[in-house]
Amino acid sequence: MAAPTRTPRGTWIEAGLRALAAGGPDAVRVEPLAKALGVSRGGFYWHFKDRGALLEEMLDAWERMSTDEVIERVESEGGDARDKVRRAGALTFSDSLVPIDLAVRDWARRDPAVAERLRRVDNARMDYARSLFRTFCRDEDDVEARSMLAFTLAVGKHFLAADHGTRSRADVLDTATKLLLT
Repeated sequence: MAAPTRTPRGTWIEAGLRALAAGGPDAVRVEPLAKALGVSRGGFYWHFKDRGALLEEMLDAWERMSTDEVIERVESEGGDARDKVRRAGALTFSDSLVPIDLAVRDWARRDPAVAERLRRVDNARMDYARSLFRTFCRDEDDVEARSMLAFTLAVGKHFLAADHGTRSRADVLDTATKLLLT
């Protein structure tokens, strides 16, 4: 008789991140996750002590994906600092990561521990942006302003509902990016 197949820990974390992105932290529940995965909830407890442990590992995964993995990929693909700024922004706020990022930002408004985690992630992102902008900006005030504007643009574009006249959102974002990288 074959040993029972267990749902891998990473699969639970990925399902939890999808649930978080779709409905916030309250949507991350063991029973619905098990149902979505087509497994019993017993397998969950093989990997996690409780729901809190899953939430913590989900935040660990989000932090790793949105900082370490982005920076590693940007650096491994090379290019000049301007190319790296563009690539870091595109990867950090990709279609796969931005829903999780926005859910974490919302969650952080109500949970001080999550707010502290978000602060750490944002600081790592800003530190990387600063290091890139420093390669072509000499003035530290300029470096800080450009880093903040780039990061604010990357986050804020998901909340802005304004029209742009005859220009597309993509054209306006491209123009803003060019201004930041000049």
